[in-house]
Amino acid sequence: MKGGNRMGRRKKEPESTHRENIAMAAERLFMRGGIEATTMNDIAKEAGYSKATLYVYFADKEEIVSFLVLKSMKMLYSHISEAVEGKATAKEKYRKICRALVNYQEQYPLYFALALGEINVELDRENELPLEKETFETGEQINHKLEEFMCAGIKAGEIQPDIPVLQTAFLFWAALAGLIQMSVNKQAYLEKAMNVSRQQFLEDGFERLYRLISTEENK
Repeated sequence: MKGGNRMGRRKKEPESTHRENIAMAAERLFMRGGIEATTMNDIAKEAGYSKATLYVYFADKEEIVSFLVLKSMKMLYSHISEAVEGKATAKEKYRKICRALVNYQEQYPLYFALALGEINVELDRENELPLEKETFETGEQINHKLEEFMCAGIKAGEIQPDIPVLQTAFLFWAALAGLIQMSVNKQAYLEKAMNVSRQQFLEDGFERLYRLISTEENK
């Protein structure tokens, strides 16, 4: 009887709840064994659904991954937005962006890795997943936040005025994300071969990157 009541309650839950439950089960498996090694059978078992029920909410594993990618991009946008809000110098905002990205990677390593992956830009494809357009738009929102940060710095005379803003924003996103991920993958090497901690490596890298666009050296 208890099991029947539980199944009855589950059926009454909205579709979004089921999708979230399944995606979170997939996330746990992806974290443990990787995306490629995880099957739909594995996900169904972890989530406590039958495989047939799983396909009611997701067409395949690719759609589950797309769901998690979109979630990762939304979380990243939230972190970036919070970092650049308020009144502060360009350098202070830049440091907040760096800290936000480090915290994001440490708290959500899978999402951080997914956010670095390829994003579909061919949004007129017939077989385009519904989630892909929203993921692309969220990525554009992140780029615009970084653009706003740089434009405000240029206006304040703290960032060089002749830089191509959009390209530079994307370059910094790539450089910062790569730097953070490298510091995770090569932490033992940094400590043994370079005699620096991960934090020291990051702080130095963040500072060197900022100097590329800052007007401080020219004053």
